[in-house]
Parts: sequence; C-alpha cells; structure tokens
Amino acid sequence: MTLEPRPELFADRYASRFLLVSLSIDAILHESTIYGRQERLGKIMEGSELEDVYGVTIERIKAQAGDKSRLGMAALMWVSHVERPLEADELCHALAVKLGSIDFNDGSVPSVSVLVGCCQGLITVDKEASTVRLIHFTLQEYLSAHPDIFNRPHSAMAETCLTFLNSQRIRALSNACFYNMRSTPFLSYCSVYWGIHAKKELSDRARSLAVELLKENYGEVLTNSLLEQVPHSQLLLFRTRSPFSGLHCASFFGLVEVVATLIEMECYDINEGDFLGRTPLAWASRNGHGEVVKILLGRGEVDPDKPDNGGQSPLTYAAGHGHERAVKILLEREEVNPDKPDNGGRTALSWAARGGHEGVVKILLGREKVNPDEPDNDGQTPLSYAARLGREGAVKILLGQGEVNPGKLDNYGKTPLLLAAWHGHEGVAKILLGRKEVDPGRPDYRGRTALSYAAWDGREGVVEILLGQKQVNPDEPDYRGRTPLSWAAGGGHEGVVKILLCREGVNPDRPDDDGKTPVWWAAWLGREGVVKILLGRGEVHPDKPDNSDKTPLSCAAWSGYEGVVKILLGREEVNPDKPDNAGLTPLSYAARNGHNGVAALLQSRKTVAPSTV
Repeated sequence: MTLEPRPELFADRYASRFLLVSLSIDAILHESTIYGRQERLGKIMEGSELEDVYGVTIERIKAQAGDKSRLGMAALMWVSHVERPLEADELCHALAVKLGSIDFNDGSVPSVSVLVGCCQGLITVDKEASTVRLIHFTLQEYLSAHPDIFNRPHSAMAETCLTFLNSQRIRALSNACFYNMRSTPFLSYCSVYWGIHAKKELSDRARSLAVELLKENYGEVLTNSLLEQVPHSQLLLFRTRSPFSGLHCASFFGLVEVVATLIEMECYDINEGDFLGRTPLAWASRNGHGEVVKILLGRGEVDPDKPDNGGQSPLTYAAGHGHERAVKILLEREEVNPDKPDNGGRTALSWAARGGHEGVVKILLGREKVNPDEPDNDGQTPLSYAARLGREGAVKILLGQGEVNPGKLDNYGKTPLLLAAWHGHEGVAKILLGRKEVDPGRPDYRGRTALSYAAWDGREGVVEILLGQKQVNPDEPDYRGRTPLSWAAGGGHEGVVKILLCREGVNPDRPDDDGKTPVWWAAWLGREGVVKILLGRGEVHPDKPDNSDKTPLSCAAWSGYEGVVKILLGREEVNPDKPDNAGLTPLSYAARNGHNGVAALLQSRKTVAPSTV
C-alpha cells in the first residue's frame, strides 16, 4: 500500500531531495561520464532509484563498528513504527533502555547528533516541533515494503517500554499527580502506547513484563498519563483515589493473554470499578476488544450489566463506539438489559444512533425489549440524536420502524427536523421532510422554527430547502419577535440574508419586541457586510431606534465598530448626535468606552454639542 505524504512527519521535499542526493553521491560519482552522472542524478530525483539508495544506506548502517550499528537500526525502527512522532529526548531515552535491567542509567543516553550520524542521514530532527522523523515519505514506503529489515519491531518496542516502566526509577515516582516529566521524557510515550505495541506483537518476555507491571495497581502517575489521551477523562483531576487496576489496564489495551493471566492469579475483584466506576469489562467493551470481553464474561462472578458512575453499562459503551462484535457477545447474556438507560436516560440504541453506527442500530432493533422511540431525560429519542449529528443511515433505519414518530418533540419542543436544520444536515432534513408527519414550520417552546435556527447558524443549504416548503413562513417571528432575517443578520451570515431578502413577505426592517431591527442587530455585533446589504433596501431605516431609543449608530459606537460607523455616517438620515432615553449620544458611548477612532469619526459629523459623558 502506498502511503500518502504527511507534512507533520516528513521534512520539506526539496531539503529531503538534497539529502537523498547526498546519500547517493558515491553512486553518482561512480559514473565515468558527465552524461552518466546526470542520468543517475535524474533517476534519483524522480524516485526510480530510491529503493537502491535506501538499501545501500541501510547496509552501511549495519556495517558500522561498535554500538553505532545497533543505535542506527534501533533509531530507524522506532521512528518508522511509533504511534506518534517522538521528541528527540524521548527517542534518546528509549535507546538507552537495557532489556533485562531494572536500572536506568542516564550515562547511556546518546546525544541526538550521535543518533543522526548513526542513521547515516536517514532521520532528521524537525527544529520547530523538536520531533525526529524520516527524511522522506518514500523511506516509510520502502520500510513498509520490506518488513524483514526489523525483527518483530512492535514486540521489541513493547519490551523496551515495559522494561522502562518496571525500572526502579519509575517505581520510585511519587503517586502525586505532579512530577518532573523532563527527567523522564520517555514515560509519557511508554505509559500510553506500550499496550498498543504489545497488542500488535506480544512476546513471552513482554507478557511477563506486563504481568509484573500489572499485578499491582497501574499507579496514579501512569494512569493519569494514559487516560489523559481518553476523551472526557479530564475528570481524572477530580477523582477519588479509587484504583485503576492492572486488570483495568490490560482490558483497556485488549491484551488477551495478560488478562487471562491476571484473572488466574486472582489478585483483583473482576467487578471492581475504577475512578469512573468502570469495570474491566466496561473498558474492554468500550475499546472493542471482543476476545477480552469473552474471557471476562466467562467468569461466573462477573456482572455483565454493571453501570459506571454515569449509569453507562458495558453494552452502552460498546454500542456508542460501534463495536458490533462486543455488542453481540454482551447480548448473549440474559442479565444484559438491551434497553437499560444511563443516568441521562440514554439507551444503547441512543448511543449507537448518536454515533451513526448503523450495524449496531440494526442489531439492537432486532431485540424485542428495545423501544426504538425511547426518549432520554431531555426528551431526545434515538432519532433526535441521529438527526442532530447528521447520521443519515441511522435516520433511515430508525424511520423504518413503525413505532418511531419523526415529529416527536423533546422537552424543549424541538423536533428531529429542527435539530438537523440547526446543525446544517441537509441530507437528514430532506429525509425527514419526506415524511407527512413532519411539520417544517412547527416552532419550539421559544417560538423558534427550524428556519430560524438554520438562519442563525448560517446554514444556507438548509435554508433553501426549508423555504421550498409551503408550510414555512420566511418571516415568522419567535416569542421575542425576532425573525429568521433578524437572527441571520445578528450572526453575520450574508448569504442567508441575501436568500431571505429575495423572498416575498420578508420585511427587512421588522423590529422585534424590543424594537430592534435586523440592521440594529447587525450594527450591534459589527456585521459590516450585512449592514451594507440591508441598507441597500429602501425600506430599511438606518437610524431607527429600539425601545430605549438606541439607534444602530449608538450600538456600533458603543462596541467600537469603526467600519459600521463609517457606513452609517454615510447615510443622510442618520443623526450622529441623537440621544437615547438615558440622554447618551453615539459620541458619548464611544468616548465612555475608549473608542477614540469612532469618536473622531463622529466628531467630524457633529452638528450639536455632545451630551455629557
């Protein structure tokens, strides 16, 4: 498989080509004629001879004397197989780890310059990011095409990480959350990625090291480092001291043999919850490790439906992340309730629909106990979630269920169509509008329609679709009197403003209940483009005040929007000295808020003495 070049991993292509030529200089000079040298150089620049260049250079690395050969090949292995780019210090410390040793000697850490030299120019250090990378994306392609260059690289990397994590230096770390990461730069990578390398290739030695590390709790420092990479685990900082055990960790990574060994050792309560209340089964289900799920369910004492602190069960985790195999395995257990809600009232089907996991949605809908239209605590159904997040496939599947009401209101009066329109999902909007039960003009409990929300967020495509529906009033005010045009103007969405102004029945100067017109909102929020568009309509009064007698100019002056002030001052109807109910003029507001540029513009058109600030 050809790998696409990734700018964050590889050096600038021109600099890299220069390096490639430098690697091939002997081969180029070996040609006896100028034509031969030019031809060889051209082939190298085109990439047709890169395989030979890389092969020769790697052989040169292997032929180095002393420890240079080992360092060069090990560095190349790490840089080409890491799960994320390594910083220079991380790589240097990784290569200083001595397998089988419980000590880590700082004197064994090589310098970056030594590493680069040992790799014969095949790696380079990005000065801006301080990360080590291959000189060219074609080198990654070459190494991927020749897997025999390195002997079981992921196994070797897992062993290195685990040796480091089992070292006296790491075991001596305080369990406090704060420690000097600079003194142990390799720890961040190790604690997060050792399990991923072990999952890909697990040697006997790596398994033994993993069991040695995990037969006790994983440790607070290592747990913090690991779970910082997991979304929503920021709660870690506020957690109680409930343990994240070794069994939790092995289940998290899906290490089948390690999980089996830890269970046989009987050093853990298999149903114990961690700081989030998640059991080992919950972590295995969340991460889709089917074999680990099977092993854990094979223990008679396991609770397959135990909720965590948020009420989520292993099934809801598997469903929410789209792990079909884990879902099927869990549903084989009679104790598992497929329609059990979490603390927010969301069921496994809601989580699956939210994630757009169509396979899981179909599996769950095949269960008799599952209600396809079950609302959560906010009244949102699986269809609501699928519509809000634009999951077209899941929407179609759910609408195929007779019990699903496509026009059902949540606790705030929002329909699936309104949610889809608000978030700009045109495909979902079209699907829902194809159902006769759906009223495209139905307002929520604040009187806002799907068009109002779409206009507010600048969803031009959805606005066009909704305006094509007979039931939709393009000038429908909400309970505060704000129209879709008013919301679009305040949001600065020029495209939507233009679309609405082309519709019959839209009043471009309609005030809301506070007397604020669309141009008032645009001026207040500094939307220059919208102000220009609205003032191009003869019906729009550029100096129309709100109920407090604040004009659009006063609003722009208050906020310091010089561009809007210039536009408004260009209209003869605008009085730059008009006071509001508090007796304050636009100049007063500009001066009060320190907007000197605006004040200067206003003074240039002053016709009467400004009010006292």
